[in-house]
Amino acid sequence: MLVAATLLTGACNQDKSEVGEAGMNAAATEAAANPVVDNPNVAAETEAPNPNAPVMTFTETEHDFKDIPANSVVKHTFEFTNTGKTPLLIENAQATCGCTVPSWPKDPVAPGKKGTIEVQFDAHGKTGIQNKQITIRANTQPSITQLAIRGNILGDGSQGPVAQ
Repeated sequence: MLVAATLLTGACNQDKSEVGEAGMNAAATEAAANPVVDNPNVAAETEAPNPNAPVMTFTETEHDFKDIPANSVVKHTFEFTNTGKTPLLIENAQATCGCTVPSWPKDPVAPGKKGTIEVQFDAHGKTGIQNKQITIRANTQPSITQLAIRGNILGDGSQGPVAQ
């Protein structure tokens, strides 16, 4: 019995080291696949506030499409102004799913000037209430700004009547 316990303990310790190495290899692979990019145009979250940083001021950060016909594509344009003291550069805008596609200005937006972010939502294959987030990364502080769209996609009748 003592021999069995020793063998079992040894086997457990061996499994732990193999899992540890596999975990470290997975972390190294993840780091290689997603390298950190040092972009001087984007402020780190831990940096001290820069009083000269660009400021992205939106007229609205949420839009409700209300009822959306089934299998349709809808668009909304979010307008913003750079109320900061230096040019605003949007690095990326990304939505929570592939059905929502944002487009943004690639050129810097000068202080006092306006810009737009157009968001297109494709309702094909979807029904019911939808909430989607759009994440904008820019050289603002903080560097992340969130927008949201929502809507109720009406059924097309192919699945029978919908109870109200």
